[in-house]
Amino acid sequence: MENSATVRNLLKQAAEQLRPAPTAARDAELLLLHTLKKDRVWLLMHPDAGISAEAQAAFFEKIARRAKLEPIQYITGEQEFYGFTFRVTPATLIPRPETEHLVEAALEHGSRDSSARILDIGTGSGAIAIVLAHLLPQAEVTAVDLSPAALAIAQENAARYGVEQRIRFLESDLLTAVAGEQFDMIVSNPPYVPSTDILEPQVRDYEPASALYAGEDGLDIYRRLIPQAHAALKPGGWLLMEIGYGQREVLTTLLSGWEEIGFVDDLQGIPRVAMARRG
Repeated sequence: MENSATVRNLLKQAAEQLRPAPTAARDAELLLLHTLKKDRVWLLMHPDAGISAEAQAAFFEKIARRAKLEPIQYITGEQEFYGFTFRVTPATLIPRPETEHLVEAALEHGSRDSSARILDIGTGSGAIAIVLAHLLPQAEVTAVDLSPAALAIAQENAARYGVEQRIRFLESDLLTAVAGEQFDMIVSNPPYVPSTDILEPQVRDYEPASALYAGEDGLDIYRRLIPQAHAALKPGGWLLMEIGYGQREVLTTLLSGWEEIGFVDDLQGIPRVAMARRG
């Protein structure tokens, strides 16, 4: 008798449950890989492999969550970012590919041989701070966040990559916990979504609102962060921030008085990073 609980059949059933989502087949595959702890090569080579009842139950539980539009990253508990794999939970924003532009800009302004003091504001899962600590081994990194739950995840991620002793994690509303300290570089991916924006349900209903929204125009955090950062940077130090769509012009105004104001575009030509140097 033919076994109906095969890789091929389970993927077909799961994709049907997830339709009409355009990523139904891909989502089903990712969740089966996660359930079975296999890679895609194994999946392609074993379409008729039988799946145990226990694995089936676990798989379809994940599919049910995805059918409610819960992000795959929260279901699997992981997200890839800059070649690293980070644990994520609903307490943390899911790291996005566009934030890699912020990391690239920070690496360009940092040096592997420099003991620069770097501050990451709103660290979330710790992705930015951990990548910088890993790739700039002489740097002294501080990472702050208002959420204790997010900081716990960030510390766990730092331990995964062996940099937990090189990053100081602090609970802080922007720079309050480091008042009086001076840094060579400040990086931040702050909340910048206007409260009037209508986000996709899988973002709006699952990711932490405090990491997304920043007032009616999305600029509330920048208005507080920029003057605080200016006071905390050493002369010649750099501020690098991720920004949202259409915010370049107003960020240029908010950064007036700084030197070497510049922007980095993403692959679609949209400004994603604002940079400025303290004189």
